Order: sequence, then structure tokens, then C-alpha cells
Amino acid sequence: MLRKLALLLTMMLVLGTLPASGALPLDVNGQPLPSLAPMLERVTPAVVNISTVSMLRSDQHPLMRDPFFRWFFERPDNMRKRRNQSLGSGVIVDAERGHVLTNHHVIEQADEIKITLHDGRELKAELLGSDPETDVALLQIPARDLTAVPLSNSNTLRVGDFVVAIGNPFGLRQTVTSGIVSALGRSGLGIEGFENFIQTDASINPGNSGGPLVNLRGELVGINTAILAPSGGNVGIGFAIPSNMAEAIRQQIAEYGGIQRGTFGVSVQDLTPDLVRALDAPPRTRGAVVNSVQAGSAAEQAGLRAGDLVVRLNDQPIRSAADLHTQFALLRVGDQVAVEVLREGRTRKMRAKIADPYADYVDGDSIHRQFRGALLGEVVDKSGFGNNPGIAIGPVDDDSNAWRSGLREGDVLFQVNRKRVKTLTQLRAATARSIRQLRLRRGDRLVTLVSR
Repeated sequence: MLRKLALLLTMMLVLGTLPASGALPLDVNGQPLPSLAPMLERVTPAVVNISTVSMLRSDQHPLMRDPFFRWFFERPDNMRKRRNQSLGSGVIVDAERGHVLTNHHVIEQADEIKITLHDGRELKAELLGSDPETDVALLQIPARDLTAVPLSNSNTLRVGDFVVAIGNPFGLRQTVTSGIVSALGRSGLGIEGFENFIQTDASINPGNSGGPLVNLRGELVGINTAILAPSGGNVGIGFAIPSNMAEAIRQQIAEYGGIQRGTFGVSVQDLTPDLVRALDAPPRTRGAVVNSVQAGSAAEQAGLRAGDLVVRLNDQPIRSAADLHTQFALLRVGDQVAVEVLREGRTRKMRAKIADPYADYVDGDSIHRQFRGALLGEVVDKSGFGNNPGIAIGPVDDDSNAWRSGLREGDVLFQVNRKRVKTLTQLRAATARSIRQLRLRRGDRLVTLVSR
């Protein structure tokens, strides 16, 4: 009851700036009835329906991803494809350029992307770029008579703020649900690589993904992306990507055509009450404690040490280790950063330049044509014992020679044709002739790839 009364009072305040009461339904006392309708009339034209068509190869079955099975069960090309469709939502954020934000998982592996506007127009969309780690994708449509949603600073959100989710759940166009911000900075859910979610009880269902979460002024505060649904349906726990994060990714894709994340070279952990006392920090201090600093990294060059407490990055307060991790995720190679730390009870300010994690890698094609499309580098020794486990596989282009050979980013190659390889020089020597077999580590598994 109290929540409903608070919602009524809040909407009445918002509606104080709306047109005269003659344009709105009146109550028995002749006063305008509080309603979200005027705000939604401005916002919903910017919400779009997204449908995709994917031509999926039959070898995308889990077993057919293994080159061993493809060796024996390869089928003709004309029998490898099937048509697949998906539905999701999106929001226009730049009417002049026709920019539409949505989730990466909505358009993943799509061969065709079609957008249906609020007025019924159907347009073909171009994928400008996407980032699986934050689950953000940027599309572009012809910029004719479009409406965009203005952006709000998601850092100003508070728990308890009223929000509205708009999208196309279960294919039902232009569905609106309302609720409040239930929590901020949610992470550790395993949904995405970099998590800093807004949690809301506004209903988010399948098909809402990529749609906007707006405040009562009709400003974008988040991109709806996931729900926690133990029973398979909505239970009032939904998650949205903050608008500041989505906008940072949009700007990078629009300017550079993609995301090129750098590396800083620190491992951090959350601050605990015991650590607050041990670090001689003020009682209510928040931040991320540096556990270790990688030798030769940007962090070491800036002067960071183990035991430092990072409290600000580029003038943004750091609340936790996950918060710092997310902030670094939005920076590109070469970006300058200002870091503020507490050390021995004193504040210190440092500057650093984000480094390229693949600066020492080489193009796989320079080693062997079977590695074309992948970056290869020697694994950095972090043990201190002089161990060198093998060759690290960096980014791998889809449908490249390296991809078709079975290599994936994050693999560590340690054996070629039964010969141990630890360096790029050894790899060149081992691949001077044909490659018959590759052995590698993938996470905690050993994988053998066989070539024809």
C-alpha cells in the first residue's frame, strides 16, 4: 500500500509539468489522474522490434565443432544450413545517425537483421559492431523521421527510483511494465564477462532483451538484458545494463568500428572491514584492494603496489573490485587513466596508459597458413619459476583457417605433430611442413585437433 501511494505521489509530481487538465482524464474532484501515458507517448516511437535470420551450419552441433567428428561426418554444403529466427527489442539513441542499441545475444550469428518501427515501417539494419563481453550491440538504420530516447546519467540512479521497461516480450509489440530500481552494481552472476547490472522488479521477459529501461522523465537509464527465473518465468528480478556503459560501448563502436580492450596489469579484491583497519583507511571507505601488480605492466609503470586501495578511476568513485574491473572494460588501448589510491593512510594520484594485451603477438599466417586468422603469442610466465607452458592463442576470426582448424581464443598450444613447443621459434620449426596434429589446453581440458 505504501509503495502504491509513493508511486501515486511521484507520478503526480511528474505530471505537474504536463498539459492542462482538459487534455487528461479527471478524477471526481476535477484533478488530472496521474498517468505514465504522456511520457510513454514520447518514448515508445523510439522502441523497435528486432527480428533476425541466421543460416546455421549443421556443424554448429556441439559434436560437429570437434574436427575429429567433422573428419568422418562432413556433409555437402547444401545440406549444412537451416533457417533460424529470433525476436528481441532495441532502442533508437541517435535519430540523426540512425543508431539503435540492443543486446549482442539478440543479433548474435545473424545473417539478416530486420527492424520494425513503432509506426509499422520495416527496415533492414546494418550491424556496426557488438561486444559479447558487455552484451551490447550497435545497429544502424536509415535516418528518416526517427525518434530517439535521451540518455540519463545512470550513475545518479538510486535504489527505490521508479523505472519503466519497454519491449516486445514473447513477440507482443510495445509492452510496458513498471517498477523500481531494486539494487545497483550487481555482479558475479556469470551472465556476461563484465557485469555492473541495474536490478529491477519491472517485469522483463523473453523478447524484452535489448529494450530500454527509462526513468519517469522518459530518459534511458539502462538496456534490459536478463532475468533471474528459477521457475522459468518472471519472478521480479530483472537486470539491465547501465546506460553509461552502453553509451561508452556505442561511442567506441561508432568511432573505431569495434572494441579494443587494453590491459592494466593488476589483480584486485573487495575491501573488507578487516582490510579497512589494516590499511588505516577511514571507516566507511569503499574501493578495490590491489593484490598483485604484473611486472612491466601499465600499473607497475604508474607506481601501483600490492596493498594499495584504489578509490577512484578517472574521477569516478570505485565501490568494489567488480566496479574497477568494469571501468577498465570501457577503456581502449592507449587511453590515459588517472588512478587515485590510499597508501599508508595517505592519498596518492597516479597516471597510466592502457596497454595493448596483444602487442607482442604475431599474425598466425606468418607462422603457417593453418593459423591464418589468429594472433599467436608466447605465454607470459607468471609463476616466477621460469616455466613456459606454450603458445597463447589470441583473438580468432570467425570462419578463418585457424577457426576451421579448431583453435579458439584462450587456448594454449603446447604440442605440434607430437613435438613440444614453448616459443614462437619452436612453433615455426615444428610447422615447417604439414600440420597433422595439435595438442592444446582449453581451460582445464586437454584437446587434440587432427588435420586432414
